[in-house]
Amino acid sequence: MSRAETRAEHTRAIQATGRRHLAEVGPAALSLRAIAREVGMVSSAVYRYFPSRDDLLTALIVEAYDELGDHVEAAERQHERLDDRFRAVCRAIHDWARANPHEYALVYGSPVPGYAAPDTTVTSAGRITGAFLALALASEQAGVPLATTAPLSPAESAALEPVRDAIGEPIGEERLLRWLMAWKTVFGHVSLELFGHLHRGVLDYDAHFDQVIGQLATDLGLTSG
Repeated sequence: MSRAETRAEHTRAIQATGRRHLAEVGPAALSLRAIAREVGMVSSAVYRYFPSRDDLLTALIVEAYDELGDHVEAAERQHERLDDRFRAVCRAIHDWARANPHEYALVYGSPVPGYAAPDTTVTSAGRITGAFLALALASEQAGVPLATTAPLSPAESAALEPVRDAIGEPIGEERLLRWLMAWKTVFGHVSLELFGHLHRGVLDYDAHFDQVIGQLATDLGLTSG
């Protein structure tokens, strides 16, 4: 095995162990020394792969975002109609979050004390928002009519300018706002469910989530017919 292959194998082992510890002790208590003991390495050796706990947290965050991004994009590719693509994206987020609650909490939950995510996480994090914005652009290009919208305030219109610039394609501000609201609604619902805030308020999480995304699809002007 080459040196590069050995390094890649050790990196994977450290990250996999870190991911297990994430579920056991949470991100704030993640310890490189404890991980080193489990993988059978001296702590000084682990520090050659991840100089600090924050470096390992960053790797785990990027891994979580990319894993979710792969899951979302694979689900969307199975469909052609905008309505079906939208529902597939929403359900993929819901399914991945429930299967990986600790990883979801790491990237969408409370900030880790003393840790600030570096810019290297932005590209991976943007894959999920990008999936919604790509669908928004597709609906614009297809001329999908929106449901009735409330007028935008000047402040909200100005706040959308950087997002429109980032997309780089013409898209109406009302449509852009509606799709951003859908994105926030999906993640808000998933977070409330995973963090236990829907307990007894919603008796069937799957049926309720389908109702939520069905209403969002209607608001966005999407149809399955």
